[in-house]
Amino acid sequence: MPTERLTFAGHGGHELAARLDLPEGPVLATALFAHCFTCSKDIPAARRIAARLAGAGFAVLRFDFTGLGHSEGEFENTSFASNTEDLVLAAQALEARGMAPSLLIGHSLGGAAVLAAARQIDSARAVVTIGAPFDPGHVTQNFGGALDRIEAEGAAEVELGGHKVRIGRGFVEDVRATRLEPEIAGLRRALLILHAPRDTVVGIENAGEIFRAARHPKSFVTLDEADHLITDPADAEYAAGVIAAWAAHYLELKAPCPPPGAPEGVVRVTEADPDGFLQDINAGPRHHILADEPEAYGGTGRGLTPYGLLSAGLGACTSMTIRMYARRKGWPLEGVSVDISHDKVHAQDAGQPGAKPDRFRRLIRLTGDLSEDQRARLLEIADKCPVHRTLERSSHVETELVPADGD
Repeated sequence: MPTERLTFAGHGGHELAARLDLPEGPVLATALFAHCFTCSKDIPAARRIAARLAGAGFAVLRFDFTGLGHSEGEFENTSFASNTEDLVLAAQALEARGMAPSLLIGHSLGGAAVLAAARQIDSARAVVTIGAPFDPGHVTQNFGGALDRIEAEGAAEVELGGHKVRIGRGFVEDVRATRLEPEIAGLRRALLILHAPRDTVVGIENAGEIFRAARHPKSFVTLDEADHLITDPADAEYAAGVIAAWAAHYLELKAPCPPPGAPEGVVRVTEADPDGFLQDINAGPRHHILADEPEAYGGTGRGLTPYGLLSAGLGACTSMTIRMYARRKGWPLEGVSVDISHDKVHAQDAGQPGAKPDRFRRLIRLTGDLSEDQRARLLEIADKCPVHRTLERSSHVETELVPADGD
């Protein structure tokens, strides 16, 4: 997944650091992602969701709000209103590149910020919130005893999520005074609300309040067992998949989602998770699947294994070949199913000393009013499937190293 580092000027003129994650193929739409309160653009949830959306054809800009992550400025001098302004400026930076965002995504307080900013971003057609509060002032519940010091001294250090950050009185006063209900009611954009029932930071009741305040089109999807920060990669994967499928409908994308990651006739495999083995597989402009390894082998089990894909190819080719022959003969074949299993056989069993060949076991079920002769003939035809023949004879694989983007 190509990633560009860029900066743009925030509300106070400070340089804000951003990453633009791009798909391997054409850009179908651009999304702007707002991270959770005092987090950064590089929090695992933001990184994983952006990567999965890029795999589905979206360009995704994620940036650090003023005073956070790699951005300049002092966070204690910011407010909810200034965060909203940073979002609008991020959208303008994208528009200047010819990539005006049509999708806004916000996590936690970032979700409240995209709700507040959406009507100021003309290009936005759809909004997604993840674990967002209905009342931005909800965030002050996490300040504990520091809240009194902030009000008395003007600013104080607060420990959130294992790291310390200084919060100013202006921020507290601003979030307490902010009311999102008018912004939500007047959104005039499609809205998707993602929230976890077991979220202990921002309760699920917030999703209900946002949903009730919004007008149609609006959707709510539960994130089941996810925590507030979406720390489980599987939850981030699920959230990204839901967002991509939902947005494809409301943004009226010209190409299907997932997008064309490779030209017709080419199967392109791209690493989706450098920490594991998950792979995005795009075949031409219309087809996308995942490959992975089981958890026992260091993967996450979210896709077929490489041998599973190979077995799938054999099974699909077998079924198609049988159907093609029966259709041509006009035989009453009602259905075909093929079970494929793969293993390695011992050299002595295969009659090839020193070798350990692959064995594919194929179980074929044929339904319909077929005679025994017809069934026997269709079994013979199964052996004539092109993938079967390819597996039975030696193949030649040519490999060439090509320059990566930017080399």
